[in-house]
Amino acid sequence: MNDLAKALGANIRAKRKENGISQDALALECGLDRSYMGRIERGEVNITIEKLYKIAARLNCPAGSLLP
Repeated sequence: MNDLAKALGANIRAKRKENGISQDALALECGLDRSYMGRIERGEVNITIEKLYKIAARLNCPAGSLLP
């Protein structure tokens, strides 16, 4: 996958860990499959804006702050 997806995934992972949330819990609260959340964090998929906003809302941060 491209560098942008990898950087976005790394930012999501860092913010998730900063908030002390497991990958499983974040996926559940965002209505996503656990394996899909892992693929997001590894930068293997491009996510929609809607998913980005759901993740950001759960991580209590602006969606733009997750963008590289």
